Amino acid sequence: MPNPHLTEADVRRLLDPSQLVTAMESAFRDRYPSISLPQRTQAELAHGIFLSMSCYDGAANTLGMKLVLVQDRARPESHHHEPAFDSAALTGGRVQATYLLLDPATAQPRLTIAANYLTDLRTAATSAVATKFLARPDASTLGIFGSGRLARAHLTVLNLVRNFQRVLVCGRNSTRSAEFVHAVSQQFPGLVIDAADARTCASESDVLCTCTSHPAPLFDGHDLRPGTHLNLVGAFRPQTREVDTRTIQRSRVVIETYSAASDVGELLIPLHEGAIARDHVAADLHDLVSGAKQGRRTTDEITLFKSVGCGLEDLIAAELLLAAHPDRTS
Repeated sequence: MPNPHLTEADVRRLLDPSQLVTAMESAFRDRYPSISLPQRTQAELAHGIFLSMSCYDGAANTLGMKLVLVQDRARPESHHHEPAFDSAALTGGRVQATYLLLDPATAQPRLTIAANYLTDLRTAATSAVATKFLARPDASTLGIFGSGRLARAHLTVLNLVRNFQRVLVCGRNSTRSAEFVHAVSQQFPGLVIDAADARTCASESDVLCTCTSHPAPLFDGHDLRPGTHLNLVGAFRPQTREVDTRTIQRSRVVIETYSAASDVGELLIPLHEGAIARDHVAADLHDLVSGAKQGRRTTDEITLFKSVGCGLEDLIAAELLLAAHPDRTS
């Protein structure tokens, strides 16, 4: 009998955001120290980049791998992060993913999953965990750069950890922003959601999420007001970054995993400029949620969480889907 397959519609129906946030926090606190989490591998393609991310948890006897194609509009016709805040124009989206939940004894698939929404939701859930620990308790304005899938997922999930009253959206252009605001306003009738320019979004947000495909800083770091918390989830290459050096200098930085620090432009570029030291990263997510290291220290401190994604997050989501699947097998 073939292994079960979950479509995107199945994942949307079965994967509960609140349950995922809780499971993600627990996993980074309790499971992270003992898992096997190999470095992500990547291959440059003519039209983008192919990634593979795996994770094994011996205690839970679970093994999985995600395969991802990131289409790059800077090649071959003309970016991951080009001068546009999203990639909704690409058919089906610029990131396409498939997840394989495997039997550790045989490496045969137990469940295959169409993983676009899984990726969006697990990224937002990880941001929500960081926001829970780093953002001010009274944060009321959420700012989002981007108007694609990741932006929508962050709007959906971050409301689980803070009581936002207002949302500011800065999309690729005014038309894209207005379309996004119209769509999500119907989904969240209790929120005041407005389009904003980059400076307004940066300067008036208590929690700021960058969910874009932009290769260069989206705003001037001087515009951030004291006490802001940032979640950076778009850029994942050494030469691309969504915030400038000033933002990094002003921020207490927490990163998903210490190994990711060698891959991200937000840290590498200021390091090469001599603007920050190698110890500028204050903690990883395990340190933060386990209490091993302190997160926010003062009300006025700017905090920043940098995420590039890791295999543990995908495995947690896949485990929840396996448990929720009506035809699951042991």
